[in-house]
Amino acid sequence: MPQLDVSTYLPQLFWLAVSFIVLYVLMSTIALPRIAAAIEARRRRREEDLDRAAQLRRDAEALVAAYESARAAAREQAQATLRATGERLAAAAAERQRQLTAVLAERTGAAERDIAAAKARALAEIRTVAADVAADLAARLTGAPPDPQTVTSAVDRVAAERAL
Repeated sequence: MPQLDVSTYLPQLFWLAVSFIVLYVLMSTIALPRIAAAIEARRRRREEDLDRAAQLRRDAEALVAAYESARAAAREQAQATLRATGERLAAAAAERQRQLTAVLAERTGAAERDIAAAKARALAEIRTVAADVAADLAARLTGAPPDPQTVTSAVDRVAAERAL
């Protein structure tokens, strides 16, 4: 094996050193700066992405806060509108109830007056009918027609006694 030959050992070391130095120079001047640039570009891109993500997150949080605020305002406005509508409808219903009560009271009063008038007419007619029946009965029993004033006064006196 030529690697283990001592006579060629020194030239092998020389070319090893030259190859190492050439590779070291090539790596340090060409490859390592490119790798460092790629790593730096990735780091910058990652930081930019993180910054953009943080900005988007802040924007999203602001939008959520604005949405919640608008939703709360809309809910409050809807409740105020419902409350106002309820109050307005309750007031309208109370007014209609009051009007209906007034109309019913008026109709009830008119009906009570009509009933009282009909009762008075009926009582007046009953006295007249009672007087006619009493006069007819007295005429049949006695054979002579009685005095209408006497019959009327007798019917009024009996009606007054029965009313007590």
